Amino acid sequence: MIRFFLSLLLCCSGNILLAQAQNPVIFADVPDLSMIRVGKTYYMSSTTMHMSPGLPLMKSKDLINWELIGYAYDRLGEMDELSLNSGKSTYGRGSWASSLRYHKGTYYVTTFAQTTGKTYIYSTQNIEKGPWKEISFKPSYHDHSLFFDDDGRVYMIYGGGKLKMIELSADLSGVKPGTTEQVIIENASTPSGTQGGLPAEGSQVFKVNGKYYLFNITWPKAGMRTVVIHRADKLTGPWEGKVGLQDLGVAQGGLIDTLEGKWYAYLFRDFGGVGRIPYLVPVQWKEGWPVLGENGKVPEKLDLPASKGLIPGLVASDEFTRKKGEPALPLVWQWNHNPEAKLWSLNDRKGYLRLTTNRVDTSFTQARNTLTQRTIGPESSATTALDVSKLKEGDFAGLGLLQKEYGLVGVTVTQGKPSITMVKLVGGKPTDRQRVPLDQSVVYLKAECDFRNRKDTAHFFYSLDNKTWIRIGEPLKMPYTIPHFMGYRFGLFMYATQQPGGFADFDYFRISDSITQP
Repeated sequence: MIRFFLSLLLCCSGNILLAQAQNPVIFADVPDLSMIRVGKTYYMSSTTMHMSPGLPLMKSKDLINWELIGYAYDRLGEMDELSLNSGKSTYGRGSWASSLRYHKGTYYVTTFAQTTGKTYIYSTQNIEKGPWKEISFKPSYHDHSLFFDDDGRVYMIYGGGKLKMIELSADLSGVKPGTTEQVIIENASTPSGTQGGLPAEGSQVFKVNGKYYLFNITWPKAGMRTVVIHRADKLTGPWEGKVGLQDLGVAQGGLIDTLEGKWYAYLFRDFGGVGRIPYLVPVQWKEGWPVLGENGKVPEKLDLPASKGLIPGLVASDEFTRKKGEPALPLVWQWNHNPEAKLWSLNDRKGYLRLTTNRVDTSFTQARNTLTQRTIGPESSATTALDVSKLKEGDFAGLGLLQKEYGLVGVTVTQGKPSITMVKLVGGKPTDRQRVPLDQSVVYLKAECDFRNRKDTAHFFYSLDNKTWIRIGEPLKMPYTIPHFMGYRFGLFMYATQQPGGFADFDYFRISDSITQP
């Protein structure tokens, strides 16, 4: 038996065959990534815009298997737009691309927000435990890259097309007094060879062997997302640029090196309804330039350990039971906009998440306290058990797939009678696609997502006994829309359409990386 397994591990040359990592390295919405290595550990930040808490931070030992370790902020601000109040929202805005850096024992992660018009700098000595100190100032520096130079001065490079630089105060409290912004590259899109489309943005700047390297993404009209790289001997320039990668639309990111001296570019790709998904591309250095890919192509396999899956590192099931000292919500959860603390509880009924209403809403996307997790590819499903005995007339509670073109399965109450209901947007309006009368207080709900080959289709199901599942309504097509600017998310929701004060109890949330629907 031992000999048999050894024969499987050894190839004819005598080299051990190990499972390899594959691209995409994370099949989930983790866009605008910024990455550092501190000793043997890699850290990464990303964008979750209108979600709360926000600016997620992850760690890895191998560049492939990542786990959430925290967020830079709990709430970006208290504006109506950030809290779904007064009919306002900040879908597709909130905080955008971040820059993660480590300098003299302190971790820094920065971002900017169109919603507030500010630039944010968060710092801590302990990236895994915090606490984070916040500094914010105006204006909002678009897609900036934080950079600490060897002489101790600190800068931000930012902008779109025309890239600019500003020097910050030594304590990073704001722009250094007496300094003004300066243009360092008049048109960073030029190396891509085509004008029009998305101008070069998403700046990430690095210093390697005494030279400065600036990574940007551009999207030439009628072309594909492209990596553009500039280099210079001084931050002020002159900068010379070239196309770094033009394959599969994999772009926007920067450089990371391993402890063993290997180099990779971390980038992401637009991939339909699941969102913007991270890739790693090997890098070789030639004549002072980082050369990305294998013969200019993004490889399917990487000389790195295989992925162990995204569960439970980035998404996870939750039975809503808590031991003493555990956080109320694991890091995998984010609220859609700022939550209202008094309207959700894990204590009112032990082992359940209770969502309560205190106002009337007209749609799922305006409902407070929708609790979300990422969907994952190539396929994923989520199930929940819902007690609807305390819903009031006009209430709607259940399991949703959140994006502009959302879909829902849940229970509605009409004329005192509950019904299992599937809803999706038709012509921009939420429309019932099927209703099934419900004669019991507990119902089981499921959503299945198929992102294989960009199929981007979901189906919804219900069960009365948690054994036999019945499809309800119609398939949901899941397009990636710019107004929301985020991959689809599973969401547990409850809102009132006629009178506040009802509540729904969710017994659990269980996520899987497989589906039953062919």
